[in-house]
Amino acid sequence: MADNAKWYVIHTYSGYENAVKAAIEKSVVNRNMSDMVLKMEIPMETVTEVTESGVMKEVERKVFPGYVLIKMILTDDTWHLIRNIRGVTGFVGEANKAIPLTEEEVTALGVEKHEIVVLYNVGDTVKITDGPLASFMGTVEEIDADKNKVRPNRSRRRDSAPARSGSGWSPAPDRSR
Repeated sequence: MADNAKWYVIHTYSGYENAVKAAIEKSVVNRNMSDMVLKMEIPMETVTEVTESGVMKEVERKVFPGYVLIKMILTDDTWHLIRNIRGVTGFVGEANKAIPLTEEEVTALGVEKHEIVVLYNVGDTVKITDGPLASFMGTVEEIDADKNKVRPNRSRRRDSAPARSGSGWSPAPDRSR
């Protein structure tokens, strides 16, 4: 059932985000709804501020003051649970209808990381499958998992030159048989 869970945005009174999160967590446990409300996040960022005395200090700041992100399965029960928490003014959406975040929005917010499994290693021969170098063969020189990029050295006749792409690489067929 957790596969049906989506991310929603709860609007709260500004400054009550942590209190709302704690109250929701307590209500979820008390009502035995942990399988319906899976995760909550208050996106934070670290910024450097200069005080009046000229001292620089790092401070944690809310990215979206007045909002809490929640991953849950939306039902009448979960909607009422969240809506009746003190400090919650509602869900982001139309009137009484909560609208879930898209996968692109979730990725951009960084609240959920998807692990990418790379099926090849540095030194493997791959066939480029898209872009201007499609159908060329190359050797993987660098894998940047953080940026989801691979840099092969494409080979054509006797010369070789580095190429870049975000995807579009497939292992070269094994012709040793």
